[in-house]
Amino acid sequence: MFIYKGILLPYPADNLVLDVVLLLLFLALETLRIFYGWKGNLCERSLSSLLSLFILFPCTALAVYYLLLQTFVLRLEFILSAVLLCFYGLEFLLCVISISAFSRSRVY
Repeated sequence: MFIYKGILLPYPADNLVLDVVLLLLFLALETLRIFYGWKGNLCERSLSSLLSLFILFPCTALAVYYLLLQTFVLRLEFILSAVLLCFYGLEFLLCVISISAFSRSRVY
């Protein structure tokens, strides 16, 4: 979509670079969040799940940025970001529940 917006829309070069750099940061944070959530869930470790939960907050801030604050917001980006934020809310609830279950369980 950034290629489309960069070619067809009068996108300022500085804003395009900022949006692409933030997108790459979003990619790195999202990869870390998914990895720690996956490892925490498989090993039933509350520390990994908690780290995944803390990484969720900057990912949510970046999703809100792409929902509302970027230079040009396409309708498809708006819909995808809104759905992503709904899934983040559901993930937050499920992660808190799983962390509490992992903390109460006994390890033999």
